[in-house]
Amino acid sequence: MTQFVGSIEAGGTKFVLGVQNVESGETVATKRVPTTTPAETLEACRDFFKENPVNALAIGSFGPIDINPNSKTFGYITKTPKPGWSNTELKGYFERELGVPAVLTTDVNASCYGEYIARGRDNEKTYLYITIGTGVGAGAIQQGHFIGYTNHSEMGHMRIPKRADDNYEGGCPFHGDACGEGLTAGPTLKGRTGIPGEDLDRDNPVFDLISYYVAEMLYNIYLTIRPDVMVVGGSVLNEGDMPTVRKYFKEMNNDYVEVGNVDELIVRPIVPNNGSAVLGCYEMAKDLLK
Repeated sequence: MTQFVGSIEAGGTKFVLGVQNVESGETVATKRVPTTTPAETLEACRDFFKENPVNALAIGSFGPIDINPNSKTFGYITKTPKPGWSNTELKGYFERELGVPAVLTTDVNASCYGEYIARGRDNEKTYLYITIGTGVGAGAIQQGHFIGYTNHSEMGHMRIPKRADDNYEGGCPFHGDACGEGLTAGPTLKGRTGIPGEDLDRDNPVFDLISYYVAEMLYNIYLTIRPDVMVVGGSVLNEGDMPTVRKYFKEMNNDYVEVGNVDELIVRPIVPNNGSAVLGCYEMAKDLLK
């Protein structure tokens, strides 16, 4: 009997839904649901999967989320800056409504898992995925498993030194200009220049500044968990910015530890069409069927 798996990439502006035929690997149904209220959004997702039944479901969500199996709020979005979404149940809701097993992780963990799969599922390597978009976050996989069992990381909010030529007040509602998200997330482009990021020329100096801060975050992470591959996703930076990120990363290291070929260490996603999280969710859902 043909089996199908479902994917939910739960974002602050939209939920991206997909259904894949396990045998053929073909995506047979997709939908984008605007992120409005929890009730409206989750009901629209439920209705999609009622019309397109699956045998297992994986969710990669914005957070913070509760991943502790022993917690009373396991499977919930917890205290989030997204208005109205704090204390929203995801995992249990879909398990009850659809009658299938579900797994929940962060959106960046899902993306990291997708890149791990696409890059050969090499359990001899440690993988990092960091997204620089509307928000900033990162996930990591070591020996095929996510780093973090009872809690997920919040690497996007690590404290990083501010560059001397940057007088921006910061964009993080919790940490101002003291954390990675406050200095690099998409809204900081307009915050610094008065121009939306998508309308900025790529030679604008703000992208050099963002590249510097991303290099700072990557270097902190590298010294902490020594990843073999660090994937930089999200819409703020692109392939053309990677040489600058690598340059600053090497300068910060100053030949302290062996980093190998930085062109192979610091890379962009290889899953096309921003599909790393979807691929990761499909594969996590398949794991539930084993």
